[in-house]
Amino acid sequence: MSNQQTQAEQRGEHILAVFDTAFGELLAADPAAFRVKFRKMAASAFAFYRGTACLFYSDVERERAGGPYLDDRTSRVWIHGDLHAENFGTYMDANGRLIFNVNDFDEAYVGPFTWDLKRFAASVALIGYTKALSDEKITELVRTYAGAYRERVHALATGAKNDEVPPFTLETAEGPLLDALRDARSLTRFGLLDSMTEIRDFERRFAAGGGSIELDAATRYKVLAAFDGYLETLPESSLSRPDSYRVKDVVGRRGIGIGSAGLPSYNILLEGNSDALENDVVIYMKQGQTPAVSRHITDEQVRSYFHHEGHRTVISQRALQAHADPWLGWTELDGSGQLVAEVSPYAVDLDWSDIDDPAEIAAVVADLGRATATMHAAADDQSGHSLVPFSTERAIDAVIAADEDGFADLLVDFAHSYGARARTDHQIFVDLFRNGRIPGL
Repeated sequence: MSNQQTQAEQRGEHILAVFDTAFGELLAADPAAFRVKFRKMAASAFAFYRGTACLFYSDVERERAGGPYLDDRTSRVWIHGDLHAENFGTYMDANGRLIFNVNDFDEAYVGPFTWDLKRFAASVALIGYTKALSDEKITELVRTYAGAYRERVHALATGAKNDEVPPFTLETAEGPLLDALRDARSLTRFGLLDSMTEIRDFERRFAAGGGSIELDAATRYKVLAAFDGYLETLPESSLSRPDSYRVKDVVGRRGIGIGSAGLPSYNILLEGNSDALENDVVIYMKQGQTPAVSRHITDEQVRSYFHHEGHRTVISQRALQAHADPWLGWTELDGSGQLVAEVSPYAVDLDWSDIDDPAEIAAVVADLGRATATMHAAADDQSGHSLVPFSTERAIDAVIAADEDGFADLLVDFAHSYGARARTDHQIFVDLFRNGRIPGL
């Protein structure tokens, strides 16, 4: 056996061990959902990378001991945990404004800020590769991201006013970000309701089919009891019209996305803010998952801060996202923490399939760098959380200022090396999967 084959064998064993830790229990409970998840991951190196934050952190943890730019403070910043180029999109905030920003906070945790940046940089290398961009072009893109992040962190650390660093809205966004916001604006609550529900006996109910599962009386009762617990976790400002919390219908859903395979979830149909049928609201309740990054953070203060994974996801999202979804809350069901949020009619993900012009890609990457910096700056002493009791933007600004030149270099080197690693891992994974080597499938 050649040295290369031996290395691939060893890496394959490592991938299987990491998968067993991350997915073992869920996979045993629902192998069919994981066959779907893994087929999606087999499609491309980028899809594989999206689905394997667990593998990424087992690799980066090895360098954690005092890595560059990490000190007591910058090692414990609120991070997104799965920051890649496709985890950005639109949402409507609590003030009714459409915002383009980071989304999907299922993996959020407190840890080294550079881990978010590295995860994003490697995703740029993978997307660049699929678009047949040269290594030099990919280097330029990662430098653009690093520069935009650096500039925005410095502006925030030195007291930039809100109008100098505005969020991405219909007024301020450009290019593909503006396209996504305009697409979101064209969507309607009625369109969402039309796709999921029907009117029966003069009342709106969930329609059969489309992945919805009828619940037995006992399960329905448990979900409604959990819903009552959830209401207590909502901010006062969300509880404006008591009637809007009247439950009309409940169904089960199967989690089949790349991130949610095997996790049970439920959809709940609510009255909305008037008796009219067109403004009913659909919320979902899903089991919170163990974030991949948490397996590599030993800080007991961080680990003991969260009651359960539903609580962690919500507290993290409220910390990282200004004016988060007013329906965002948590509860417990069968002893497991649950995340509850609206199935938003206004959610549009950034679509990379049509972003091919290098200048346009660079402009988007710069905007995503600014969005990342704003996110890291949001969750600190100003957001009322005792877990991060200092100004994150000032802490990050200070460590980068101590070595300006090395900052972009660090991300460029990582993007190329880990991008290549992920492409090789993808190939190893496909061979393991198609040859029946993944236990339980």
